[in-house]
Amino acid sequence: MAFFVKFWGTRGSIPTPGNKTKRYGGNTSCVAIRTDSALMICDAGTGIRELGEHISQHGVEPVKGHIFFSHAHWDHIQGFPFFSPAYRGENTFHIWASPLQGGRIHSLLSGQMQSDYFPVSFGDLRARIIAETMSETNSVIDGVTVSSIKQVHPGICTAFRFEYEGKSVIYATDHELDLSILNKKAAAEDINLMRTLPKEFVSFCNDADLLICDGQFNDEEYPAKVGWGHSRATTAVDLAIQARVKQLAIFHHDPMQSDRDVEDKVAKARARSARLCPDLIVFGAREGMELKI
Repeated sequence: MAFFVKFWGTRGSIPTPGNKTKRYGGNTSCVAIRTDSALMICDAGTGIRELGEHISQHGVEPVKGHIFFSHAHWDHIQGFPFFSPAYRGENTFHIWASPLQGGRIHSLLSGQMQSDYFPVSFGDLRARIIAETMSETNSVIDGVTVSSIKQVHPGICTAFRFEYEGKSVIYATDHELDLSILNKKAAAEDINLMRTLPKEFVSFCNDADLLICDGQFNDEEYPAKVGWGHSRATTAVDLAIQARVKQLAIFHHDPMQSDRDVEDKVAKARARSARLCPDLIVFGAREGMELKI
């Protein structure tokens, strides 16, 4: 048994189509996690449109899926009105929120489809759309154990951990890890020093087979973006090392970063990993990439 993870959108903040972003993609956040019996979708950025087309063309109907929203900023919900399977009456989608989010996600999804913003109303969706709230500890959903934890980001933002048959995948985008560094002064004086991160979040990520983690900025960009809610890719590396993660996917690439910029950012993250923990696999998430975990 295994997880199959596919990246449908890896960009942050705003879609960035064009020649400079062809390799890593310009669609905003959307990741599909599958088992042989479950479909879990993380966020509904613009990448969910192409996921929807893939499901409609290749999936077996009726479709049952579970959509988990890290938060409701535009780049994470703006693709939902274009998710074609939601317009087919035989399909069912459960909209999951963490205990901190409550019913806000469902209401914000419907709110963005009001006539002031969008020509098609939420009521025109033919599929069954069911609002759900996770338990305070974890929830077992179609055989997958799902848990959540709060992240450092403007507004309420959640990371999710998916566990199935001894495998684990963590989706942790839009998290400003750098604001939580415990040895901040020493780490600022020595950029090569391991940045110590809070035990609670490290424990949440412990021994994951794959950590999909916000790494929007490189070290040079971050000082001008403190408080914006996103991490340095190199700090994501330090989290992965402390949590004994097997693979780290740098995610939520900055809209100003070209493919070359992303490759440079990932190369520096890999160099840090090679020095501090050679066994860790580090790569840049890109649209269309599919992994078997």
